[in-house]
Amino acid sequence: MAEFTMELSDEQKEVRDWLHGFAADVIRPAAAEWDEREETPWPVIQEAAKVGIYSLDFYAQQYFDPTGLGIPMAMEELFWGDAGIALSIVGTGLAAVGVLANGTEEQIGTWIPQMYGDAGDVKLAAFCSSEPDAGSDVASMRTRAVYDEAKDEWVLNGTKTWATNGGIANVHVVVAVVDPDLGSKGHASFIVPPNTPGLSQGQKFKKHGIRASHTAEVVLDNVRVPGSCLLGGKEKLDARLARAREKAKKGGVGVPPAGDRGSVKNAAMATFEASRPAVGAMAVGTARAAYEVALEYAQTREQFGRPIIDNQGVAFQLADMRTSIDAARLLVWRASWMAVNGKPFTAAEGSMSKLFASETAKKVTAQAVQILGGNGYTREYPVERMHRDSAIYTIFEGTSEIQRLVIARTLAGMPIR
Repeated sequence: MAEFTMELSDEQKEVRDWLHGFAADVIRPAAAEWDEREETPWPVIQEAAKVGIYSLDFYAQQYFDPTGLGIPMAMEELFWGDAGIALSIVGTGLAAVGVLANGTEEQIGTWIPQMYGDAGDVKLAAFCSSEPDAGSDVASMRTRAVYDEAKDEWVLNGTKTWATNGGIANVHVVVAVVDPDLGSKGHASFIVPPNTPGLSQGQKFKKHGIRASHTAEVVLDNVRVPGSCLLGGKEKLDARLARAREKAKKGGVGVPPAGDRGSVKNAAMATFEASRPAVGAMAVGTARAAYEVALEYAQTREQFGRPIIDNQGVAFQLADMRTSIDAARLLVWRASWMAVNGKPFTAAEGSMSKLFASETAKKVTAQAVQILGGNGYTREYPVERMHRDSAIYTIFEGTSEIQRLVIARTLAGMPIR
C-alpha cells in the first residue's frame, strides 16, 4: 500500500508538465472556436491520440498509479486547458470505468481497446445511464433488457439521455433493468458493439457550457446483443439477483451489517462511485484556470492609480479562491488514494470530494467574472466560458444534492440506493 503523500514523484511531475504543455499549446488555443461551434473537436482528439494522451495505455498507467494521484492529476491539467474539449478527450473514460467496475477480465481486454482505437483511427465510447424520467433516481430506470435464452441474446429497449458521445460512439455501455421488482438492485450493464442494429442517436442537446462535448439521447429499439455482452456474466448476475430476491422476501429493512454500510449494489452507482473523485479533479482544474486569470488581471489592471489587487475587497476574494481550490484538491487526492488502496469510503469521501470541488468551481469562476468586471462578462476573456462550464460539475454524475444525500446516508449507516 502506497503511503498518502502530497508530494508528487519526479515521474508524476514529468507527466503533469507534459499534460500542462498540451493543455496550454493545443487545447487552450482551440477552446473558444469549439465552444462556439458546439461540435466534437476531432482534430484536438486526434492530436491527443498522436501524442499518446488519448489512449488505453495512458489511462491504464494513470489508473493503476499506486498513489492514486495519476487520474486526478491528469484531469486537473486537461480541464485547466478547457472543460469542453477536455471532456471530449476523457469522456470515453466513463464507459471504460463502467467496464472496469463491472466486467470480467476477458470483457475488459476485448472492449476497452475498441473504445479508443488508435492514433490512425480514433474511436469513442459512451456510458448510457440517465433517462428522461430517471436521472438522480436510478431506481426509476425503464430501459429493459430481456434474455432470449434460445439465442443467448439480450434484447434492449428504451431511451437514454445526457449521454456523452451518445450515438456517435463506437461502443456504448448501457445500464438496463433486468428485474423491475428489485428496483436499483435489478440493474445490469451491457456492451452494445459497433454498428448494432436498433441503436440510434436521438436529440443532440445544445448546452449552456461544455459545448465542445457531444451530449445526446440514445434510442434502443429491439437492440440485440450476445450473452457475452452482459458485463460480469450471467452466472454472477443470477447469483446477485437471487440474493436480492431472498433479502426482499425476508423484508430486508433497517441498518445493514457493518460491511455493507454505504456500499453500492447496482451497476450505474458503482460506475459513478469510481469516477466521482475524477470529476472533482476536473472541477479543480476549471477553478484553478479561472483563479489564475483573475489573479493576473488583478495584478495588472489599474484603477485609481494602483493595481486592483491592492484593494482588500479583491485581495480577500483571491485569498478565498486559492484556499478553496487547495482544499478541494486535497479532498480529491485523499479519495483517489483511498480508492486505489482499497480503503472503504466510510464517510462517503468520494462524494465529499466531488461535492466540495464542484461547488468550489462554481463559486471561484463566478468570483473571477466579478473581479474582471465588465470584461469578465464578455467572450473576449475566458472566465465567461469557464463560468458556464463550471455549472455542469454540480449536476452530472450526481448533483450536489445527491452527493449530500449519499454522505448523509453513509454517516447514518444506511444503504446507498
